[in-house]
Amino acid sequence: MKLYCKVVAILLCLGILLLLYLFVGNADEPPLQGARETRLPLLPVSPGPGGRAHPLFAHFQPVQAAAAAQISKREPRLSKNPGKRSPARGKFANVRRPGEQKHLKELPSLQWMHLAVVACGDRLEETLIMLKSAVLFSYRKLKFHIFAEDSLKPEFEKKLREWPSSYTKKFEYSVYPIAFSVGNAQEWKKLFKPCAAQRLFLPVILKDVDSLLYVDTDVLFLRPIDDIWSFLKEFNSTQLAAMAPEHEIPKIGWYSRFARHPYYGTTGVNSGVMLMNLTRIRNTPFKNSMIPTGLMWEEMLYPLYQKYKNYITWGDQDLLNIIFYFNPESLYVFPCQWNYRPDHCMYGSNCKGAEEEGISVLHGNRGVYHDDKQPTFKALYEVIRDFPFEDNLFQSLYYPLQSKFLDTVHTLCGRIPQVFLKQIEKTMKKVYENRVIVHVGANYRY
Repeated sequence: MKLYCKVVAILLCLGILLLLYLFVGNADEPPLQGARETRLPLLPVSPGPGGRAHPLFAHFQPVQAAAAAQISKREPRLSKNPGKRSPARGKFANVRRPGEQKHLKELPSLQWMHLAVVACGDRLEETLIMLKSAVLFSYRKLKFHIFAEDSLKPEFEKKLREWPSSYTKKFEYSVYPIAFSVGNAQEWKKLFKPCAAQRLFLPVILKDVDSLLYVDTDVLFLRPIDDIWSFLKEFNSTQLAAMAPEHEIPKIGWYSRFARHPYYGTTGVNSGVMLMNLTRIRNTPFKNSMIPTGLMWEEMLYPLYQKYKNYITWGDQDLLNIIFYFNPESLYVFPCQWNYRPDHCMYGSNCKGAEEEGISVLHGNRGVYHDDKQPTFKALYEVIRDFPFEDNLFQSLYYPLQSKFLDTVHTLCGRIPQVFLKQIEKTMKKVYENRVIVHVGANYRY
């Protein structure tokens, strides 16, 4: 009897121990101290009349919903070994943890992108807004080459120093005086708009720069400069510059109707956005209409101007068209969405690439940022100008832009808001993921 009681007692103890083991083993692991579930607030689409989403924007889905979903896919988990971290996997494999110096893949620092602009007269604000749009969305670091009149140099330095450090660490800049290495400086300066001919001399002045993106002051980037910079890799062995067509339809294009000098292709090219391999430009002899042998870039410029100065209307852009008329194999032509101007919508939508992908680079020529002739262009300029650097992109940039666009639907360009919004929506989603999802994920322990 005593033996039987002992056996029963042992079995009961073993059963209790087994139940305790199963209960503890299957229990959810407790959360880390301070860990909490992260949920991103979804912002409503800007309402139209009557408090409902305007039909023009009905196809835009709240991109933050997708962003929030990506965060919630992976919950933080404790390591099985106290004091150690499980290896990061999947979405956060490249997260930089506290104390680590490795850069994120989205922000490699080894390769700089060079951006040049020429600013004279009253172009200070326009230039700063252009640079702001470049810094807002770029991944790699930028070097700005600003050519300006002496009176503007202190203003540029003052304004750029006022930008928050989270953005100033993404770029370096130099301000250069206006200078022309050949010919009459006053002639060059007055060729078209003040100082615009300076762009022709960039290969001569920036001798240590291999490649460069030149843009006019009235340009806005709606996606990372990294994307247009990648066109350099698509150049073949003879191409040394890239520009977009001046127009898509010859019968309404300026060059095809009015030009009195040679020009590239059937509609000419627009030089407001020009990607250049400066090394190739410096080393290439160019065919021309002056002498049977080729001329190097610097020695060609002034004789070319002298020959055609009575026939050109658009200054340095006309000279570039003449150069590439005689050297078509040297030019890479990128699609119109990379230099989208009022001409692409004021006569009806005629840039197919923008209709399919959205505008990548907006070029507000004809002064449309400062008058009421093209309110859609003006709306984009004003929203980027007024955006506080470190605010939420959706609340302080994208949704105000949607709201402003509602007031432009009566215009030809305003009737196609998806063309203006599609690419910038994609861009801000990527920026949002990089700045919010990645950095929120970096606070989790694995």
